[in-house]
Amino acid sequence: MVIMSSLAGQMFVLQVLIIVLLVTAGVAALALLARNDRFQAARARSLAAAESFAHAPGLPTVLRSPNPASVLQPLAEAARKAGNVDFIVVMNRDGIRYSSPRPERIGKKFIGTIGPSLAGHVTIESLQGPVGEEIQAVVPVMDGGRVVGMVASGLKMSKISGSANRLLPLLIAAGAGALALATAGTALVSRRLRRQTHGLGPAEMTRMYEHHDAVLHAVREGVVIVGDEGRVVLANDEARRLLALPPDVEGRQVDSLGLDPRTTQLLLSRHDASDEVLPVGDRLLAVNNRSTDRHGGPPGSVATLRDSTELRALAGKAEAAQRRLRLLYEAGVAVGTTLDVTRTAEELTEVAARWFADYVTVDLAEPVLRGDEPPPGAYAQAPELRRVALSGTFTHPQYRVGEVYRYAPATPMATVFLSEQPVLVTDLPAASEWRAGDPERTRIVIEHGLHSLITVPLKARGVLMGVANFWRMRESPPLEEDDLTLAEELAARAAVCIDNARRFTREHTMAVTLQRSLLPRVLPEQTALDVAYRYLPARTGVGGDWFDVIPLPGYRVALVVGDVVGHGLHAAATMGRLRTAVQNFSALDLPPDELLARLDDLVDRIDQDTATDTDSDPDTDTDTGPAQDQLTITGATCLYALYDPTTGTCTMARAGHPPPAVVHPDGTVEFTELPAGPPLGVGGLPFEAVDLRLPEGASVVLYTDGLVEDREHDLDTGLEILRTTLAHPSRPPDETCDVVISTLQPDRRSDDITLLVARTRLMDPDRIAEWDLPSDPAAVAGARADVTRQLTDWGLAEQTFTTELILSELITNAIRYAPGPIKVRLLYDRTLICEVTDTSSTSPHLRYAAHEDEGGRGLFLIAQLAERWGTRYVARGKVIWAEQAVT
Repeated sequence: MVIMSSLAGQMFVLQVLIIVLLVTAGVAALALLARNDRFQAARARSLAAAESFAHAPGLPTVLRSPNPASVLQPLAEAARKAGNVDFIVVMNRDGIRYSSPRPERIGKKFIGTIGPSLAGHVTIESLQGPVGEEIQAVVPVMDGGRVVGMVASGLKMSKISGSANRLLPLLIAAGAGALALATAGTALVSRRLRRQTHGLGPAEMTRMYEHHDAVLHAVREGVVIVGDEGRVVLANDEARRLLALPPDVEGRQVDSLGLDPRTTQLLLSRHDASDEVLPVGDRLLAVNNRSTDRHGGPPGSVATLRDSTELRALAGKAEAAQRRLRLLYEAGVAVGTTLDVTRTAEELTEVAARWFADYVTVDLAEPVLRGDEPPPGAYAQAPELRRVALSGTFTHPQYRVGEVYRYAPATPMATVFLSEQPVLVTDLPAASEWRAGDPERTRIVIEHGLHSLITVPLKARGVLMGVANFWRMRESPPLEEDDLTLAEELAARAAVCIDNARRFTREHTMAVTLQRSLLPRVLPEQTALDVAYRYLPARTGVGGDWFDVIPLPGYRVALVVGDVVGHGLHAAATMGRLRTAVQNFSALDLPPDELLARLDDLVDRIDQDTATDTDSDPDTDTDTGPAQDQLTITGATCLYALYDPTTGTCTMARAGHPPPAVVHPDGTVEFTELPAGPPLGVGGLPFEAVDLRLPEGASVVLYTDGLVEDREHDLDTGLEILRTTLAHPSRPPDETCDVVISTLQPDRRSDDITLLVARTRLMDPDRIAEWDLPSDPAAVAGARADVTRQLTDWGLAEQTFTTELILSELITNAIRYAPGPIKVRLLYDRTLICEVTDTSSTSPHLRYAAHEDEGGRGLFLIAQLAERWGTRYVARGKVIWAEQAVT
């Protein structure tokens, strides 16, 4: 009873009744339509059967025969069964039957209308026959334009009705299903309506809406309800007055009402707004906006409006404050994105020109661009500054970017730089002291409409670096005292970023200078290899990559490439220590694997010393101070290759370094299967050396991982690209370096790149002479004779005496102290080298002989006669060599 009394219950009952009536009418209509379709189909089938038989060839002839019934009866029955009709009757003009499904009715008169058919027309009728109501068609049989007989065909109505009745249950079931679905939908709609009306009856709803309408138009607050499609659903009287809305506003699109774009956007949006102040005409409206579909309501929004014109001044100040906060926020995000002084200054001008001034310039002292601080007192009279950046709408700058100039003492820029206090010039044309500094340029500035200026110092951490100038022109309001604070805050934030970039520039320059001072500046002279190199430091910071080309006795050359993991001064200093150590170990003429082993021991000792220093430093915080693993060298890699041009042998060993590439003269490129070995400082595993026999013209390519591995591709991809790039043996090493760097250098280089390309040369066999001597003092004379002949053949007769004396001392020393055979070798290239190889592992030492000593002066004589001399160890014994300059 409560449900029936509510508006939702009444609507439910009414909708159910309407649905029942509609479903009933639909079922009845469908039943009648189905029966009519069956009836029409029966008439068409009867007519088709009658016409087919009446138009059959020879039928007129049969009708004129003496006994037509005997011929027509079987034919009519066959046609009746084929046409699926109840009867086919052939008759003469008097209606006497010649055929019938019931043979006893042959010869009797046909029941039905035959008059129209005697006149040549077709008759279709429904009549009551012997077996009930029938539908029959009578068609005349024509012969030469006259009717000679008739053919009738028909169906019983009971059969037609039976077919229609079989469809009736289906129609009723469909109607019942439709009624159930419609009733369920109506129930859902009624339920939603009951929830929306809260079960109120019609009278209660009417009273509620009357009160709602009275209150809505009586309040002094505008209300605007906007539907889902952006149309105004309701606007009360106050909203019409505040927004100047037309009387027919309901139903119109909000964007067609001519409102302010901000007001239109707020009304159409469903975003919440609380007391947002919008200017509408000469009023300021405080607008609150809420969505209407939060609790199942219709989609749309409702906005309330209050006239707050008296708060105009306060709103203006709030908006100005909001703009300033926005500017400072934008500056905090956009300024200082890089550690580049020039780019940071450009970012400051771009942000300020977009949000604060029409034209902005930044002038810095020259030392700042190099990372230094301006020296105290250097700008006591007139500062000399460089324009670093400018942005804005002013197309004829007073000074262009990159131009260095000296401001006159009376100008605001000089005043700011000397006093370190900001200066505001509200009227530039009237500032005579500023115009006196450079009348021609200031005239251009004024003619282009610049009317006010704020100049503030760029100072951070006590360092005054330059000035920032904010200009306004033409239609823009002049700069005022309130803008001075904002300009100072903006310049202070930018100054910190510029100072960070300056300090980074200084540290980066120091690190790069240190690193480059520790790398080879020029390659040493040697004839064994044609060498070219490229070294590219990382774009940010410096790394620990290094390389070296070290000439060794016997015209041999050592190639070294190494990499210290990490960046910064520590990595550069460590790189210098390792390079120095490699040079010292190379002077001992150690094989590559032994040299790396000693270098590994050295790194381990350095790491231990670093750890001891870190532990003993009381200022080092184990949580926040420099971590020990950041100061150790563990992770350094190195590859050491030793090439001998007399044999074409290249001996290599590596400590965790990428494998070298060998480019053969036929263009084949292979990465040497060289045992990797552990990185330096790890220890515990030995290093292995590999000997390669290289033909003349082959190239050995050493590199660091920065060349073949970066963010764009992995190591395998980089090696494959390097292989393809190197497969051009005709290129000289210098060109090969250029091509490899241009192909593999990444856009954003985050690591150092070192590349060393060395093309092999073989020493002319005619410049090498060797003799095997027995360990017998008598062999010395024969060796001296052989040497004399060889030097004569080489055109070095002037070197004969010195060379004989050196070889005599070396051979005599070997015979005295070393058992076994002796080998003598002369090498002639840029210098003349004498080598004596014996089986002893004891190295002679230079000493001063006393007056009464009979020996001990041999090595002293050699040291005086030769440019250099020394000892190196081989697999079985040692080699003592002496090098002479060729005159």
